[in-house]
Amino acid sequence: MPGCGAGTSKTPAPQTAGSPRPSKARPSTPPRSGGEASLRRKIASLLVVGFRGEKLADNDWIMKAVRDGLGGIILFDRDLKTNAPRNISSPAQVTALVKNLRQASPGRLLVSIDQEGGQVSRLNPGNGFPATRSQAEIGAANSTATTRTWAQEIARSLTSIGANLNYAPVVDLNLNPDNPAVGKLGRSFSANPSVVIKNATEEVQVHRAAGVRTALKHFPGLGTATGNTDFAVVDVSRTWHTSELEPFRSLIDSGNADSVLVAHLLNKQLDPNRPASLSPAVVTDLLRDRLGFKGAVVSDDMQAVALSSRYGRDEAVAMALEAGVDVLVFANQQVYDPKIVDQTLDNVVNLVRQGRLTEARIDQSVARVDALRPKR
Repeated sequence: MPGCGAGTSKTPAPQTAGSPRPSKARPSTPPRSGGEASLRRKIASLLVVGFRGEKLADNDWIMKAVRDGLGGIILFDRDLKTNAPRNISSPAQVTALVKNLRQASPGRLLVSIDQEGGQVSRLNPGNGFPATRSQAEIGAANSTATTRTWAQEIARSLTSIGANLNYAPVVDLNLNPDNPAVGKLGRSFSANPSVVIKNATEEVQVHRAAGVRTALKHFPGLGTATGNTDFAVVDVSRTWHTSELEPFRSLIDSGNADSVLVAHLLNKQLDPNRPASLSPAVVTDLLRDRLGFKGAVVSDDMQAVALSSRYGRDEAVAMALEAGVDVLVFANQQVYDPKIVDQTLDNVVNLVRQGRLTEARIDQSVARVDALRPKR
């Protein structure tokens, strides 16, 4: 497997993560300081939710959720179910939409989007934005100046509409060119960790200079996959290599990791039972403790088939929070559920009441997510 230029670490010892770390809360422990209303606001601040609509009325459910303290929204150009335009039809339209949402928020709303360049670009010529090259094209050039200019083009589109969190760069290694989720879409800079690190670092720094935060994805590495976690359970246990950790390790060590997005893939080298996004062995033991990441951990879409086919929504949320995930993303693309915010709040409040989670655990995530929110 390619690993030139970055070095590889020893294979992390397999972890057994069938049981979460014991909670210190007792069964039926009520929410502490501030009561249930305060706890609900804290939980709401950890959710990022997708919605339908290019223009919103004050009584739309997403507007109510934002006014009540929803942490963030995620924008899409197309609706997966209807294939109709979803949130973006023109620069003026989406700028007005974002302005409306940000004005409704009592805090610093995370306005998030997947704007990687190339095929995965929600802002594209079809809705009035400039075309951008893919990460594969940028990695092939492997020029700091080229990467900087490209990243500035992306950042300009983001800041022009008021977006402040980009689910990019992809730092997966292109170890399987036939990978339907990465390689075939040109989403990876390279199979060479040093090329990925160089270009991803430049992209993160350009985004930061523009006031936009980024999310490194897809931890702990999706490059060898043969499927897409949005639509299937993906197992990389036999193909994953420790070299896939090198971009994450290097960017964390150099201070160039605003947040890390954890994939729903199954990797039995790291956890024999749970997908990465629900695994304390992956999120807490590996990412936080071994790699030293202190920032916000972001989930991939919590409604993805990789989770929904095996776990119910409420159980997946519980396991993700137990594992150490901070931001729960509900794209509302696989299914469309206008009640997702209220139902998730009810679920997590009940988890605290039952003692499965502590409010102190929620407070940890709130602090990390608050630090992720851009100051402007």
